[in-house]
Amino acid sequence: MKKIIALLLALLCAASVLVSCTATSFDTVTLYVYNWGEYISDGSEDSLDVNAEFEKYCNENERIQQLTGGKKVKVNYSTYASNEDLYAKLDSKTVSYDIVIPSDYMVARLAKEGLIQKIDVSKIENYKYIDDSFKNLYYDENNEYSVPYTYGTVGIIYDTKKVTVKDAEERSWSLMWNENYKGDILQFNNPRDAFGTAMFYLGLDVNSENDQDWINAQRIMKDQKNVVQGYVMDEIFNKMESGSAAIAPYYAGDFLSMYEDNNDLAFFYPKEGTNVFVDAICVPTNAKSPELALEYINFMLSEEIAIANAEAICYASPNKLVYENEEYKAAMEEIHEDAMEILYGYDDSKMEYFHDLPDNTRKLMNDLWEELKIENDKGAAIYIIGGVIILAVIVIAVIVVINKKKKAKAY
Repeated sequence: MKKIIALLLALLCAASVLVSCTATSFDTVTLYVYNWGEYISDGSEDSLDVNAEFEKYCNENERIQQLTGGKKVKVNYSTYASNEDLYAKLDSKTVSYDIVIPSDYMVARLAKEGLIQKIDVSKIENYKYIDDSFKNLYYDENNEYSVPYTYGTVGIIYDTKKVTVKDAEERSWSLMWNENYKGDILQFNNPRDAFGTAMFYLGLDVNSENDQDWINAQRIMKDQKNVVQGYVMDEIFNKMESGSAAIAPYYAGDFLSMYEDNNDLAFFYPKEGTNVFVDAICVPTNAKSPELALEYINFMLSEEIAIANAEAICYASPNKLVYENEEYKAAMEEIHEDAMEILYGYDDSKMEYFHDLPDNTRKLMNDLWEELKIENDKGAAIYIIGGVIILAVIVIAVIVVINKKKKAKAY
């Protein structure tokens, strides 16, 4: 009888755990958001936790509660380092996200390949605050697949304690190839941006379909390897803020974030030209909660949230509620006196968008990139193997000396 009672109690405990887990699952709707690293106001450093605020907003909003059937909303937030990483995830079709935020050329590619769905902007009330200059752009001519989130530009960040005034005043991509800073230069760790630096430097069309242009760009990137410390994305923050690197190409908004932690950093737009981009919110084709995704987009465009994001990540905003707000302007100028000029005052004539490349050109770019990186890895491997061999020789030499001493003592 005791065994039967014990068995029943065990079954009841297991059932209660199962019911609890099932209830939690059934009572919650999860919105899966996939975004760039360091690209949202997340509650750190006294900033607003945007995702937590969205959960609260949904759970207190009667209309949204009707949409979810009375279920609580939970945001599952994860990040990626490059457009190519995002593409690989969506193309694998092994994961499902409700919100993704690719750059313009990647929006065009995702739409072309059916990996994102059309968005009915009439259901997004705050869409009216997006500046008209960011509508009907080349990557989404009919505003069907995306809603602008931020925009930005690429420039060169440098350490004023390490880079001479003369070299900085050249305001050229050549700084990225300057042997005086060997081992102190960083390069993008994704092919589109990295090739962009080389092609702008050479005066080539960054959207070229001429194979030789890409081959020429790779040639000078091979030359650059001699001076490059490493290929980075999010790692750039620690390296530039700590002073362990002196020069890097990166996004203007991220320069301002780094400048907050290291006032020795400075920034310029290269005279040869550079990239301007729009990062836009999209809904993947296999999204499980597309209606809730539209609520999230609308929420992200609301004044308090849009300003919180713009202040936290320091990127330019296409949202009138942000760039016309005096408190926002003052907050940015507290970070850097030229912040508004850096973000919003650049020379359009020197800026180019990356376009989605034809399949054969994209394949060539990726093959050349892999070849470049493999050679880099081989070079590192040679140094490592050489080091191991030298260490082994030293160890053998020490052992031989010790053995000789032992034999001498024995005699």
